[in-house]
Amino acid sequence: MQTSSETRGGGATPTTASGQYLTLRLGQEEYAIDILRVQEIRSYEEPTRMVNAPPFIKGVVNLRGVIVPIVDLRMKLDLDKVEYNEFTVVIILNVRGTVIGVVVDSVSDVVTLSADAIKPAPQFETTLDTRFITGLANVDDRMLIIMNMEAMMSNAELGMLAKEVG
Repeated sequence: MQTSSETRGGGATPTTASGQYLTLRLGQEEYAIDILRVQEIRSYEEPTRMVNAPPFIKGVVNLRGVIVPIVDLRMKLDLDKVEYNEFTVVIILNVRGTVIGVVVDSVSDVVTLSADAIKPAPQFETTLDTRFITGLANVDDRMLIIMNMEAMMSNAELGMLAKEVG
């Protein structure tokens, strides 16, 4: 199965397909992820810690018989830590057949973006890892950072061993 976010365009061509995106907040910034990756949104509950897990993996939860790793997206992106509150939620994602939960400050809404509304992310020579960003989009007076969840939640990025599926 090929998705448009797996192929990166060059020049002025969009890097992401049109569609619906779930908007979320991390600190003062608004991000968007492909709604097709979202399984559900849950209130935050303290996960069970795992030994030798990377610091950004908060632990695991049992979701209807499936053990789901919980990733703190702020820590994964090297953002300032924040205290969890009543708005903190976990977005359960299905990325390449793997179920993963990501902790975010809050979710906002679902927006529909056309492919030409999504502009390529600028490339910087800093510690910012632009592999995780597929583009930027303006919605009314909001700037949304479109996230590449496939790159961010890959087994290699999470320090997890790939399971053989067969």
